[in-house]
Amino acid sequence: PWNILAITFTNKAAGEMRERVDKLIGFVSEQIWVYTFHSTCVRILRRHIDLLGYSTNFTIYDTDDQKSLMKDVCKRLEIDTKVHKEKTILNAISSAKDELIGPKEYYQNTLGDYSKQKIALAYEEYQKALKNNDIIVKTIELFRRFPEVLENYQERFRYIMVDEYQDTNTAQFELIHLLAAKYRNLCVVGDDDQSIYKFRGANIHNI
Repeated sequence: PWNILAITFTNKAAGEMRERVDKLIGFVSEQIWVYTFHSTCVRILRRHIDLLGYSTNFTIYDTDDQKSLMKDVCKRLEIDTKVHKEKTILNAISSAKDELIGPKEYYQNTLGDYSKQKIALAYEEYQKALKNNDIIVKTIELFRRFPEVLENYQERFRYIMVDEYQDTNTAQFELIHLLAAKYRNLCVVGDDDQSIYKFRGANIHNI
């Protein structure tokens, strides 16, 4: 059980999976990680994020926190929020992150587009302010910069299962790709007719 990682998208689904596993195998079931992508990465970062120069007591921002922070960023950069709404900027940043596109790359990709250049400036400033809230992206950065940490989790999770695979975005795909690279025991379940997260960057090509 220690070598199994099972990932899904919602806390509700993870809870149901956990209940089923408990019934199936009993007391050793707590050794299996059954979590969402987000929760899996939070657990990993709580142990190792200090390697990236952050405190292990990092804060996870909710939607209201993000809007409030973006409002401050726009005020600092003198971005007119009647023209460039906070929500629109946050959605653009979220889509970029899903594709693992950082502020500098986003800036380069949008040269010549005045509106998107404003978003690029907000993205960079927002990241500085937010600092450590990109849970999945930070976990990927951790694994890429510290191969020994990645190897530790590759050894731990020799068997990886992913539910609702049609809804994975680029960052989630890369996370799984890194973890499964050594033993290649990856089982995914998905249905391209049930993809519901395209608006959040889900990439059907992953399947």
